[in-house]
Amino acid sequence: MNDGTRQARLLPWVGSEGKPCYLLTDGRGPLSRIADVIETTQLDMAEDLLDHATDLLSDARATPEQLRFLLSRMREALTDVHRIAESRGMRSR
Repeated sequence: MNDGTRQARLLPWVGSEGKPCYLLTDGRGPLSRIADVIETTQLDMAEDLLDHATDLLSDARATPEQLRFLLSRMREALTDVHRIAESRGMRSR
């Protein structure tokens, strides 16, 4: 998606109604840099969560509540990672 000179970037967050947010950009503006930082943070958090999942799943004492909480956080992380992949795919076209 573009306006002829700038490409629309899917941002790594949603609007107040849960709808996707887009930015028409050349990729060098301040909002683009903020989006880059947020994407990096989201990816780092997903990696940390995977490490935590490895530890928790190998612990026979993990409770159903702990596993449910882990699954909920992993769903959030996967949503973020999917949005980042979609955004980067759109920008590579």
